[in-house]
Amino acid sequence: MNAIREHSRSVWMDVEVAADAQPLSDDAKTDVAIVGAGIAGLSIAYELMRRGHSVLVLDRGPIAGGMTSRTTAHLAPICDDSLSELLSMRGAELARGFQASQSAAVDRIEAIQRELGIDCEFRRLDGILFLDPKSEASVLDDEVEAAAEIGVTVERGNGLPLQTLEDRPYLRYSEQATFHPLKYLQGLAKSLTDQGGKLHPYSAVEEISEDGSGVRIRLASGNTVEAAHVVVSTNSPIHDLFALHTKQAPYRTYAMAFEIERGALADALYWDTEDPYHYVRLTSRSDGKDILIVGGEDHKTGEADDAPARFAALESWIRTLIPDLGRELHRWSGQVMDTLDYGAFIGREAQRERTFVTTGDSGQGITHGVVASLIIPDLIERKECPYAAVYEPARKPLKAAATFLSENATVVTNLAEYLAPGELSSVDELQPGQGAIIRDGLDKIAAYRAEDGTLHQCSAVCTHLGCHLQWNSLERCWDCPCHGSHFAPDGSVLNGPAIAPLARVEPSGS
Repeated sequence: MNAIREHSRSVWMDVEVAADAQPLSDDAKTDVAIVGAGIAGLSIAYELMRRGHSVLVLDRGPIAGGMTSRTTAHLAPICDDSLSELLSMRGAELARGFQASQSAAVDRIEAIQRELGIDCEFRRLDGILFLDPKSEASVLDDEVEAAAEIGVTVERGNGLPLQTLEDRPYLRYSEQATFHPLKYLQGLAKSLTDQGGKLHPYSAVEEISEDGSGVRIRLASGNTVEAAHVVVSTNSPIHDLFALHTKQAPYRTYAMAFEIERGALADALYWDTEDPYHYVRLTSRSDGKDILIVGGEDHKTGEADDAPARFAALESWIRTLIPDLGRELHRWSGQVMDTLDYGAFIGREAQRERTFVTTGDSGQGITHGVVASLIIPDLIERKECPYAAVYEPARKPLKAAATFLSENATVVTNLAEYLAPGELSSVDELQPGQGAIIRDGLDKIAAYRAEDGTLHQCSAVCTHLGCHLQWNSLERCWDCPCHGSHFAPDGSVLNGPAIAPLARVEPSGS
């Protein structure tokens, strides 16, 4: 993710995780190989090491440098898409299982940071859901009813000490939490390596195959890893060509960090009922002030390239609530994979015996990642896990049939874009720092001119399933709207499910 990090840096990125880790430079053998070194991969590795398994973790980029480094780290067990929606979609039993597993994930983070002495700002606090002016008051009534059926404690309130919210109704959920995600993973990674775990950044995986006796992983470097089991814990799974990708969709979300006087806002997690909703939290600074983090303004990946307008809307929204908010410190974006029924896909891969997967963060990537660490080690050891049924990867969300059709319509619409003209008529029109799609006969070219004038030209066809790419001017990368792949301007892969780089096109312009 280096190319992305140059242009959009989250508030966490000054902390490096496993900075001394080296790429895999030889063939290796291990009990469990983990592909993806974010919160899910490192948490699963930690739990397996505790149980006596040898573990090797591989990542295309730096350790914890992917979407985990772009989270806002709300440790909220409450379903990101509302309790009433969860209850309607999954039914009472599975909704209770979802809530229990998410709460268990927060408890596990709390226990680990205490056991390992990780200074990661972990703290318990309230979660506050407040009514957006465009929402009906019945939205909160529905939440209270669903909370009672699922077994979630909630209190009603009215009026928050924020501009325009003085008389606004809200719900308060206790025992939520938050922390500094990369400081936490820094401590987790150190514990892993101290116990003999192997972490290998910049070690891109190109193929995963298995037979009756084990798994073989081939890297872009040509090296191989042999393992008894493999866990694919990438943002979007790289081993599955089609099945899981039809049940989840990539969305880009935006976040900003501002200076704020300590005590100007009560330390809590805040979110509203707008769709897409806004979310707010605090983190500390060493100079006695706090940092306020606000996020939202989501859209489907690749369907908009208007980041300045998204950030302007975010800033306007939060400054309306807090007029005395200080200067902007950071702005960034990230990608979440929304599933059809709000739960991640965690477990043994269908049609495979030794391959496990965790994907579909649905806006709750941190807790879902830790939930995976509570499920997958049990499944590898063929033990019963009380949460496995909630996240079964092979499940078919029948109640989400309409959502399935609308989300997968992106593929049909996207493929039709091949018939449209290019955004520019020639590469000669490209300005430094600009990317655009340019038609070349029957083909389309993803062209980018670097600040120094260097021209990069690649095929505009995603190497996963052939979708039409879109330029992301904020991150300076090519996004695939269908399944969430990202490519650097030179065509190299930044984020799966794509494995192969974009085909290079010989420059024909200056």
